[in-house]
Amino acid sequence: MSSAQPPRLSALQVLACGAAIVTLSMGVRHGFGLWLQPITQQMGWTRENFAFALAIQNLSWGLFGIFAGMAADRFGAFRVLLVGALLYALGLTGMALSPTPGLFALTAGVLIGAAQAGTTYAVVYGVIGRQIPAEKRSWAMGVAAAAGSFGQFLMVPVEGWLISSFGWQEALLFLGAAVLLIMPLALFLREPGFVGGAAPRREQTILQALREAFGYRSFQLLMAGYFVCGFQVVFIGVHMPSYLKDNGLSPQVASTALALIGLFNVFGTYAAGTLGQRLAKRHILAFIYLARAIAIGIFLAVPLSPASVYVFAAVMGVLWLSTVPPTNAVLAQIFGVAHMSMLGGFVFFSHQIGSFMGVWLGGVLYDQTGSYDIVWYISIALGVFAALINLPVRESPIARGPQRVGAAA
Repeated sequence: MSSAQPPRLSALQVLACGAAIVTLSMGVRHGFGLWLQPITQQMGWTRENFAFALAIQNLSWGLFGIFAGMAADRFGAFRVLLVGALLYALGLTGMALSPTPGLFALTAGVLIGAAQAGTTYAVVYGVIGRQIPAEKRSWAMGVAAAAGSFGQFLMVPVEGWLISSFGWQEALLFLGAAVLLIMPLALFLREPGFVGGAAPRREQTILQALREAFGYRSFQLLMAGYFVCGFQVVFIGVHMPSYLKDNGLSPQVASTALALIGLFNVFGTYAAGTLGQRLAKRHILAFIYLARAIAIGIFLAVPLSPASVYVFAAVMGVLWLSTVPPTNAVLAQIFGVAHMSMLGGFVFFSHQIGSFMGVWLGGVLYDQTGSYDIVWYISIALGVFAALINLPVRESPIARGPQRVGAAA
């Protein structure tokens, strides 16, 4: 194969189709917290049963994300997106029909987690990294992340309406059919450089790229920060509806709050991606994590009311997924785009380990103490920790060849 760069897809085509896929995939998953009480009450399960399945989902998403990233780097995003869409439909159908917590963990957990690995950021960002010029890459990633946020704003009220109008099982079956729309959208992300299943030539093998990344301090710090991101957002996304209902607020307040998070995250992720073209990305990340800790602390300190919930949701929305564009952009900046989906998958796996801990600990500690207070306080402490560890990240491209070892050190 020639070493010449393959022709790029148009930026509009990449952004429009990639954003639509992320909107649908992320929009569906952001509403899963709305199913916690209907499912546990009808099936006679504990909150830990539900939380464990969602924790498995996040861990599965992270683990399969590594292999989805490898496959997308090797064969292109198109094939990975097709498989991911099918798994998503199967997982949602199984989630609706599972009679036991074990089968629920398999379908809502493993299958949907694997589906999300193949239909969300790591795969779509790989296409953006390869097809969008470097000078616009951070901005383009912000657009895609904003699309995922718009999906939350759009889909969470729709999911709440489906549950109230048709029942929680039927709502999941409707969503299972809807995610199949990812398949025709994927047709427009077929990259010219992957014709016939062959990837463009690279200067590094997979093992060389992994050895380089895991030996580089900044990569380790980014992974640690992303762990905190996962812990915070998934704990809040899954458990906040029940936290609000426990404190006497209506389910409509929770649905509105989740929708507000999605709406304001549209602005937050776009702003983070745009600012990443001009400011140091490590400073953007440090600010986001510290601001989250402050926002949670204030939310716990003031009297709980619909107004305080909506203000908190708006502030957290601005900060919600705004870590995604600068984190992925700095990965591409340091290591290049040849193995970007795979490296992004490993960083995201750390995010999902944090997600597992956040959602699972929320269920366990609630069942043991009758309160979410401990997990809220852990979230504050982790936010301060993540802000501090992102400050030393080095954003300059890694030196390869004779100078690589010294630069990595």
